[in-house]
Amino acid sequence: MNDQRPLVILIFIFLVGAVLLTKLFTIQVLDDSFMKKAERNAIQRVVDHPYRGLVYDRNGKLLVYNNPIFDLMIVPKEFEVSDTTRFLELFKISKETLIESYTAARKYSWVKPSTFIKQISTEDFARIQDFLIDYPGLFIMTRSIRSYPSPIASHAMGYIGEISGRQLERDSSHYYVQGDYVGLSGLESYYEKDLRGTKGVKYKMVNVRGIDKGPFKDGEYDTASVAGNNITSTLDMELQKYGEFLMQGKTGSVVAIEPKTGEILAMISAPFYDPNSLTGAEFSKNYRVLNSDISKPLFNRPIMATYPPGSIFKIVQSLIGLQDGILLPSTTFACNKSLVACHNHPSPVDLFGAIRNSCNPYYHQAFRQIINREVSSNTFTDTKIGLTDWREKVAKFGLGSALGIDMRGEKGGSIPSGAYYDKVYGEGRWKYSTIYSLSIGQGEMQVTPLQMANLAAIFANKGYYYTPHLVKSINGDKSLIPQEYLVKNEVGIDAKHFDLIQEAMAAALYGTANRAVMKDLVIAGKTGTAQNHHGEDHSVFIAFAPKDDPKIAIAVYVENAGWGGRAAASTASLMIEKYIQGEVKRLDLQDYVLAGNFIY
Repeated sequence: MNDQRPLVILIFIFLVGAVLLTKLFTIQVLDDSFMKKAERNAIQRVVDHPYRGLVYDRNGKLLVYNNPIFDLMIVPKEFEVSDTTRFLELFKISKETLIESYTAARKYSWVKPSTFIKQISTEDFARIQDFLIDYPGLFIMTRSIRSYPSPIASHAMGYIGEISGRQLERDSSHYYVQGDYVGLSGLESYYEKDLRGTKGVKYKMVNVRGIDKGPFKDGEYDTASVAGNNITSTLDMELQKYGEFLMQGKTGSVVAIEPKTGEILAMISAPFYDPNSLTGAEFSKNYRVLNSDISKPLFNRPIMATYPPGSIFKIVQSLIGLQDGILLPSTTFACNKSLVACHNHPSPVDLFGAIRNSCNPYYHQAFRQIINREVSSNTFTDTKIGLTDWREKVAKFGLGSALGIDMRGEKGGSIPSGAYYDKVYGEGRWKYSTIYSLSIGQGEMQVTPLQMANLAAIFANKGYYYTPHLVKSINGDKSLIPQEYLVKNEVGIDAKHFDLIQEAMAAALYGTANRAVMKDLVIAGKTGTAQNHHGEDHSVFIAFAPKDDPKIAIAVYVENAGWGGRAAASTASLMIEKYIQGEVKRLDLQDYVLAGNFIY
């Protein structure tokens, strides 16, 4: 009997297996009821896209918010259309578009949902929503687009758009999928990870008709989306709006900074565009129009355009000379026009007079003493040694390389080196007479408007600056912004040397920028005229105010507008009045700027 026990166990296992196999065969082959039930109910994974964070100005005024839009999603395996003509009329698409969209969806996945029609408006969604039940495999996914209550600060805010294939390849976090939207420029790009939020996922049961049968397992596996962080920008909405009002119809830029913090109060790139045009279904069409415009409205001039600094750079030369003991306040040079052209003013002049009157020959002679210190008896070698030392000191002013603003695409300009001149002229074949145009901010020197505004902040602060930036706090917490924006940068010049500079800059307005003078507010500034070999010179002006307790530092470039004391100085002075006093009373000066007749 004991010998038969293993045989009995084997027979029992065989019989149980046979019963199970028979039942499985019946379910899968003979009885199709389970298959029909599975077809009637499918689990659909729906991504819950979070709202992007809002953007406010420094005073809590809303700059950027979200508007809901709707994407029509398709699952090709489930998609059916019985009346093509009715379908095309309902969704307002052509037969060609239907075929292309369906083919693209099948190529992406036969069973996974993908976008069929993008960015359906609220009105169109209301019109079609009751008919979706007639088209299996179609469902709506809610997203949002950016909207701007005031159409300003387009270059600073930036825009969002559909992620590209190249960006998807670089996404090591695997956060994005095809069809997602991502910040492409401005703050939207730089602070993408803060603004985008966290996606959620919902699983729901739908039948073959696409009817929602409720959450799968009562939402046990669902995760909620988390909205992106709100950002408080450093911009002053009213100042930004007024600056764009003044710059309408012009080409150039305005950058205004709070000197003590490096916070950017206004950043204007003209011509500008309505940021609302780069949202919604018309994005691609409008982008092509803007991108082909010969005035380059998409070009971010404050951080990308480069110009010679012109006479503004004379102040940097003065400070380097004072710090090194090459110049004293009493150092005097004659206005020798045989060295370099200059306008008429008293001669000779000391350092104060040179700044006030913007004397070119003074700086021609002063720069020679800064460069040629007789370190070497060979004048070519001596010039190269002096230029190298001078260039290192200039770099501390934030010139010659990108400052590091929280925007993509910032240019660094250029401060020429000895190696550059060796390449152009040959080693040992250039000397001071080759590079003297650097003395007055011309020649091979290039700076950005942002760097010039930062320079004004340095003069206001008497020797230091905070890296200019556009974000004041994230979710109300200043510690969440990049910490490099909270670090003081010293330029290596003793504060005592700035007293004379500030006084001379205040006096300079009476010498070269009378229009910028305000009766009840002392502005310290410096004009510049940046040479332009393709037309009229560019009008340049930097300033800070009030002189003894600076609240604003500003740089203005108006292209092809001639002297700095006209277009640029007038614009800067009005911007200062608006920010400090809250309103502009000099309407005659405002009319002059708006008219734009600066050359005549």
